[in-house]
Amino acid sequence: MLFAGLGFYVVYLIAALLVSISVHEASHALVAYLLGDPTAKEQGRLSLKPWAHLSPWGTLSLLLIGLGWGKPVPVDPRRMRHDPQMGMALVGIGGPLSNLLLGSVLALPLRLHWVPFIRRPVLGVSISYGEMLSWVVWINLSLAVFNLIPVTPLDGSRIWAWLLPRRWFLVLAGYERLGLLLVLLLIVAERFTGAGVLTRILLPPINFLWWRLVGMTPPFPWG
Repeated sequence: MLFAGLGFYVVYLIAALLVSISVHEASHALVAYLLGDPTAKEQGRLSLKPWAHLSPWGTLSLLLIGLGWGKPVPVDPRRMRHDPQMGMALVGIGGPLSNLLLGSVLALPLRLHWVPFIRRPVLGVSISYGEMLSWVVWINLSLAVFNLIPVTPLDGSRIWAWLLPRRWFLVLAGYERLGLLLVLLLIVAERFTGAGVLTRILLPPINFLWWRLVGMTPPFPWG
């Protein structure tokens, strides 16, 4: 009974993250390809198949603590037809924009009450299609907002770097590993210490989008 009580949350989270991360990373690859850089396509990243985008450490983290990430999409700005700084900004915004668009489309059946919230057994786990769809929408909105934070290597850093002088842009690129460590520390602190820094930053815009698109109370406690 304990597994049945927790199983559907695990299924919802993993399904929502696999869909959302795949769309996010494939969109980066698609924008880069449209701008003239086929690097990601050549490495099989222009795909919606989850295994094309899974990171070993990101997948392990997803299974252990419910937080995960995909492999960074390889981009060579020198192969783009546009200014590299602008090209990287457009590639960067492609991921969050794709999550926002997908979340908006999938929110429509919820807003119109087309999907039931009654739980039914599926492969031994009690599943509600309405709850599962809600998680997919929420995760997509969360990824869209989270990735707009202007800290490397999140997409927001590439978008905001477009507004910076080229010299500052190159300096910012040199601190990408440090930015990744900062992001990971914030996520771990949020998950295990309840520091709440990310929650206070991210929850208001996510809630704003949710209520505008779905217009109902989220079926999870943090909404």
